[in-house]
Amino acid sequence: MEMVGDTAVDFEDYFPSMVARLGAEGLIMELCNGFRLLMDGESGLITFESLKKNSVVLGLDDMRDDEIVCMLNEGDLDGDGALNQVEFCTLMFRLSPGLMDNNGLRLRVEQYGVI
Repeated sequence: MEMVGDTAVDFEDYFPSMVARLGAEGLIMELCNGFRLLMDGESGLITFESLKKNSVVLGLDDMRDDEIVCMLNEGDLDGDGALNQVEFCTLMFRLSPGLMDNNGLRLRVEQYGVI
């Protein structure tokens, strides 16, 4: 169970089952598709504005601005206030303990420059 604001939310890690179905390369392609869906078309980054605009796609249209900033800060490794594709994929893998425990997958993912 994870806390989002004052609400407890059950979090189910779907990535291991996606790897089983799609393979490592397929999962990475899906992550890249997700990144493109959320990114700002001009900057090629997931920005505050693009995440706020596209949060409806995620079913998160009632997200507060501070929650969006928190999401960006969690994955922003270079401190520019936005997520590039590597930061986004790295964040998704960090949020999936089932994938991080699988050394074989981690090696395959490193081949694609995600972590």
